[in-house]
Formats: sequence, structure tokens, C-alpha cells
Amino acid sequence: MDAETEALDLTLVTPAELTLILMQLMNGISPELDLQETDIALERPRNREHGDWASSVAMKFAKRIGKNPRELADTLAEKLRQVDGIADVDVAGPGFINITLDAASSGEIVRTIVEVGDAFGRNDELAGKSINLEFVSANPTGPLHLGHTRWAALGDSMARILKASGADLKTEYYINDAGAQMDKFGASVLAAALGTPAPEDGYPGEYIQVLGQKVLEEVPNLGKLSDADALKMAREVGYQLQLAEIKQSLENFRVHFDMYFSERTLHEPAVDGSPSPIELSVERLREQGHVFEEDGAIWVRTTDFNDDKDRVITRGNGIYTYFAADAAYYLSKKDRGFFEKIYLLGADHHGYVGRLKAIAGAAGDDPEVNISALIGQLVNLNGAKLSKRAGNIIELDDLLEWLGADALRYWLARYPADSPLSLDGEALRSRSNDNPVFYVQYAHARTCAVDRNAQAAGVDRSEFEPALLTHATETELLGALMEYPRIVLGAAQLREPHRVARYLEELAGLFHRWYDNCRVLPQGDEDITSLHRTRLWVNDAVQVVIRNGLDLLGVSAPERM
Repeated sequence: MDAETEALDLTLVTPAELTLILMQLMNGISPELDLQETDIALERPRNREHGDWASSVAMKFAKRIGKNPRELADTLAEKLRQVDGIADVDVAGPGFINITLDAASSGEIVRTIVEVGDAFGRNDELAGKSINLEFVSANPTGPLHLGHTRWAALGDSMARILKASGADLKTEYYINDAGAQMDKFGASVLAAALGTPAPEDGYPGEYIQVLGQKVLEEVPNLGKLSDADALKMAREVGYQLQLAEIKQSLENFRVHFDMYFSERTLHEPAVDGSPSPIELSVERLREQGHVFEEDGAIWVRTTDFNDDKDRVITRGNGIYTYFAADAAYYLSKKDRGFFEKIYLLGADHHGYVGRLKAIAGAAGDDPEVNISALIGQLVNLNGAKLSKRAGNIIELDDLLEWLGADALRYWLARYPADSPLSLDGEALRSRSNDNPVFYVQYAHARTCAVDRNAQAAGVDRSEFEPALLTHATETELLGALMEYPRIVLGAAQLREPHRVARYLEELAGLFHRWYDNCRVLPQGDEDITSLHRTRLWVNDAVQVVIRNGLDLLGVSAPERM
């Protein structure tokens, strides 16, 4: 072993450590490259006969340093063969490097997982990054429904994944509790409370009747108030009741918000009488040099930031636009110290993205760094029934009663947000291996059953001999376990929770095949051996990773099924 590779002597060779090794070797060959770990591509070969890991690093950088890719790959391979824990290195084609780990090195990941437990997979790559994540933000004028469930599931899972990667993250729900829709809601509730005809453009549904009765119970003298006071009271009490129901529905769906931000606060002046946040936003944007006046209105020159047109912030009659509220809300997040503001928007908000980025630019931020806007496509669910209370929607509470939070959250999280989604309700309810959430949860329950049976048979984890883990199914399973930290980090960086779900399905499949081929428990009169005890460690490592992954998706990990 030469001096360069002696420093790379490792007992456990993980993907992260292999990446570091390749980076150091490449920088040693050509220091001017100054490569970082993110410059190194490492992947698992589809054909496991080609090794545990593969890299195209030689082909990627050979031209930059004036070398032949194959010759560079051969040089790297020779150095890699000297690293403890690497059993073999093969160079294929024009310069692919295929790396095979020895069983003991691969198996050490099991010890790490079991000892680290719930913390396995967590990282600090986003440490120190303050993020505000806003999602759902449905109007408080009715119950949450199917259209809100996708962002509720994805948003909460994204929050968990970002936190698992070290981000200082706060989740936020923007309550649209100002404007004409609240007056219409209040008039609808008032009519229901007093038994008068509903407004022509009022909100329909039995839930309005229920709210009306509850408002009347809380304000028995409602009918004796002036029309203006009665409307104000019905609107406020009905709003608080409906908001409480929304919050409870979200908690039932295991979706937690750190803050509920009221739009009304943007319009209200400070206690000392100073201007409201929405008034101040105009002056703050003016200070940045992007505000102008034309035709009696005040505009923001958002075309400076690639918006399709400039935006009116104050009309000629002095009325503030929705854009003004959006600007004031963004500035509130900025003032609260959030470096990045992530907005999860519905399918009908494509045109809103440019506007948001323009607001960030006009506020002095970098639209490409300080703000992210993700669009979610529509979801439909076959077999779901319209709500009896709301009349024309499928309520979240009804979906939870029918399907359960686990199935609904998992299925919504396992697809990219930007793909239209059509689900089959009976498939979600199925208790078969064709149902991914059942398949993954069953794998976890099976690991728990193995633990119970091992304890009864006297098999414990008093020994761990990773060199014994040589079966083909063990090699694949260990490789998958090593991948989990990279999956979590990748999901955080790309804001794609579905990567965790798809990984768990692959891991569950590998575990089930391993379980069918590798016995943890002795059979008949067979003595308990080191291999049995070592395999119990493997079983428990799978249990930890599946539990950790399901937790990131907000899905339970049952011990029995």
C-alpha cells in the first residue's frame, strides 16, 4: 500500500467514503482539478456481477487533464485495489470502473445502522440553511378535500426530509382570511344561522348549515344584532370554527404546521398606528428602485425579473391588489430570517411562479436562490364518494375514514409532484403485495416477527461476523442498505419525497428475497451459530432503515400485520 492510499484504509466502505476516495485520488493525479465530492458520480450497477459500485469519473475528467480515459481508469483501479475493504476493481469499456467490496466491509454497514438507530440516514448537508416551506394554504371557507391532500402529504414529507438533512426549517400555512370570499362565507353562515335564504353566490353544502347552528349556539342573540354586526359575528365565529376543523383534519393526516399565518395581519396597522405591512411593502419595494406610477396606479416593474408583464400593486382608487398582499407576505418571510422560501402551488398556479420570483427580485433577493416554487398536478381517486356535508367535493376526513392515513400518504408521496395522478381506492385498501404500502409495511412487520422468534429460540446479537455474509441475496441487500443515506440527501436536495418511497419498495423486495434464502433461526436440532447471530443483525438493520424511511413519509411502521 502506497502513502496515498494508506490514508484511505477503511473498515467500512460506504458510497460516501468511496466517493471521497475517488475525489482524493483524482485530485492527487491532477491537483488543478480541485474536485469536490459532488463532482464524483457513483452508482450501483444494474448487473450485480459487475460489482457493488461503478463510476464513470475517468471518462468524465480525462479530457480535462489530457489523459486517455481507459488509461486513467486503469491508474485509479490500481490505487483502489490497495484500499482495505475493496476486494476487486475492474475496468470495463472505455473507462468504467467497477468496484467490488469484500464481505466484511460490506457487512459493517449493518453494525453502523443498528448502533445509530433512528439517526441513520440523517445528515447535516443543509445545516445552517433557514427555510420556510409553505403548503396547502386552503381558504378557510370550507373543509379540506381531495385537491388539498396531495400537497398536504408531499409538503409534510418534504419538511421531514429537509429536516433530516439538517435544514433549519419551519412549515407554514397561509390563511386567506381577507377579502370578498370571507364576506361571502360570512353571509352564507349567517343565512344558515337565521334560517333566511342563502345568498345567490353563497357557499353551498350541509357544512354551512352545521356552522350556522354552531354560530347561533355561541351567539344566541345573533338575530337581534344589526345587519352589519350580525354579518361580522357570523363571519368571525364561522371562520374560527372552520379553521379549527381544518387544523384537526391536518393533524388527523399527521400533517403539522409550525405556524398559521393570517392574511389579515398584512392589512392591519401596528398597535402604535404605524402603517400596515402591506402599506410598508410598497415603500420597501420603491426603495429597491422597481416601483413606478402610471395612470394613477402604483406599479412594480416585475419585467426586470422576467415576469411576463409589470404588476399593479395599488390601483388608482388606492385599493391594494392581491399582488400587494403577496409582496407583503414575502417580505414578512424575509424579515423573519428565512434564506429560502419554498412555495408548493396547485396545478392552476403556473402563472404565479414568475410573479413570485419577480417579487423576490424586487425585494433585493436572488430569484434563483432565495425562492422556489413547485407545481403539483391534479389527483383523482376512483371509487371515492362526494361528501354528504359539502355536496360537491371529496372531503379529506372522509378519505381518511375510508383509506386510512398510511395508505393515502404513501401513495401520494410515491409519485413526482409534477405528474398527474389517478389512484384506485380499492388498490389503496388492498392487503396484498401488489399494494406498495402494504408490501413495505409487511417487510417491517416481518423483521419484528423475526426478532420475536429469535428471542424465543435463544438467538441474540452477541456476535457479529460480517465476513460470513456472502450469500448473493445478502450482497444485494447490504448494497441497498448503504444507499439509504444518499437517497435521503438526494430527496432533500431535489425536493422529491417519492425517491424515499421507491427506495423502500426496492429494499422490501430485497429483504423478502433474503428472508426466503437466508435463515436467521436454526432449523430442527441445529445449533445456533455465529451466522445466525450475524443475520439477526442484518434483519434488525433492515428494520431500522424501513422504519426511518416510513417516518420520513409520515407513515407508520407496524410491528404486526
